[in-house]
Amino acid sequence: MRPEPARARREELLALEHFLPYRLSVLSNTVSGRIAKFYEARFQLTIPEWRVMAVLGRFPGLTAAEVTERTAMDKVQVSRAVARLKKTHRIEQRAVEGDRRARHLFLTETGHGVYAEIVPFARDYERRFTAGLSANERAQFDRLLDKLTAAAGTL
Repeated sequence: MRPEPARARREELLALEHFLPYRLSVLSNTVSGRIAKFYEARFQLTIPEWRVMAVLGRFPGLTAAEVTERTAMDKVQVSRAVARLKKTHRIEQRAVEGDRRARHLFLTETGHGVYAEIVPFARDYERRFTAGLSANERAQFDRLLDKLTAAAGTL
């Protein structure tokens, strides 16, 4: 007969459903998963692929390392997304002067077309998602997200 494990004191238990990092992860996965269904069905895009395209739509000419930094995605995810987007002719690479290994990334004409179709949908999705917040609540939420993002970067 095995001994019964010591029971944790009540304050040592973690109520996962109230743990902020977990709640943020669930929210992010829920929101991303729902919108990703549209990207996948309409454009055969994964979430990482769309994130790469979205950041290049706003900041053309970034390197893959800069995309990784701006999106906080894993570099393997970015590398795979870049490879697939190149294969589907949605982005192109151009050499960086003075650095043979680095490449600037740009949306192609096809990529710009996809980007132009998704942006209005994404903005509408965000509008509907936040419709229950007042303008003041939305502004406060944005400030709080900025504070939490900054705090996470210092841990």
